[in-house]
Amino acid sequence: MNLTQEQRLRKASIAIMAHKEYTAMNGVFMVGTKRIEPDASKCPTAYTNGRDEVYGEAFVAKCSDANLRFLMIHECKHKLRRDMQVHKFLWDIDPQCANMAADFVINGEIVNAHKNDGFAKMDGPLAIGCYDPKYDGWSTVQVFNDLRKQKEERGQGQGQGQGQPLDEHDWEGAEAMSEAEQEELQREIDTALRQGAIAAGKMGHDVPRDVAELLKPKIDWREALREFITTTCSGADYSTWRRPNRRFVSAGIYLPSGISERVGRILTGADMSGSIGAREQAVILGAIADMSETVKPEGLDMVYWDTAVRRHEAYDAHEVADFIKSTNPRGGGGTDVNCVPEFMRDNRLEPQCAIILTDGHLYGGWSDWPCPVLWVIFDNPGAVPTCGSAIHISSREL
Repeated sequence: MNLTQEQRLRKASIAIMAHKEYTAMNGVFMVGTKRIEPDASKCPTAYTNGRDEVYGEAFVAKCSDANLRFLMIHECKHKLRRDMQVHKFLWDIDPQCANMAADFVINGEIVNAHKNDGFAKMDGPLAIGCYDPKYDGWSTVQVFNDLRKQKEERGQGQGQGQGQPLDEHDWEGAEAMSEAEQEELQREIDTALRQGAIAAGKMGHDVPRDVAELLKPKIDWREALREFITTTCSGADYSTWRRPNRRFVSAGIYLPSGISERVGRILTGADMSGSIGAREQAVILGAIADMSETVKPEGLDMVYWDTAVRRHEAYDAHEVADFIKSTNPRGGGGTDVNCVPEFMRDNRLEPQCAIILTDGHLYGGWSDWPCPVLWVIFDNPGAVPTCGSAIHISSREL
């Protein structure tokens, strides 16, 4: 008995949810709707808007059962990663590279999960898809930036990565959702993941690494940034004996501590190697501008760097709050943060603290700093600075 393509879709869904690899994702598979589209002009392959899934009838007919399972897992991973919402800013910059980047990450995860069991295969009509083991462990933003760099170096066409997107990526459909719908979708997916992780634990199944990353508790990075500045950059406009200066108490010496509504100069250094996207830079720099309203620094030194400091902008107290409107990023080479403290010493910059924005993939280590340093690290939870403090941020949090 031949099954219809809709029946094959249901059969594949049941098989996926029964597989131990996807126990933690079962709830996400049930989010939204799944349907077959008979008109190939409307859906040549498949797509999702981050909630609902659509599969082209003619394309599904070409797929083996293992191909169809791969395709459905692919669409579900778009949903659980919230690619259509979180990475819309990449699509606005370069639709081609955004589509490819999202697929490279997802396809690599599926290929690696089923190298040995053959449950989901990227062959047959799926063989054209984006896959390159080079990108194993990379974030979507990192792959996007790499593809963009290759594209610029080649002068035209697409990046060097092998293949093309498997699906259509319904960015417009995702954008058409109301704010309330998007918030409800996020709650539904988060709840499904947490319930799925509990179920996987009870059944003795492992939670896939990508799901585990999504389940990690998130800190309020803006509050952490504020805390670092206010505790590190205490001012000294006047003194109080109510709170002795802790640096001297251990020696039996009691001196007053400083109190101030204003802190000294702050240095902010942005990694411009291509690893940090324009959206991340804008969000963090905007947060620093907001923090400046609270801590009122005497000034801000903004440096843009890759293997050297490419631009230095100095702002006085009254200019700090609006620096985001006038700052002009420069860079695009490698990633060597040693250039920043060297630049500080050469130019006699003596800030109370430095805030360094980077992805943590540093060629020359974490360097030595003449002041307290806070690392704001994107999409690289494995990066552990050898000095200073660190805030880890996922691009999906922005």
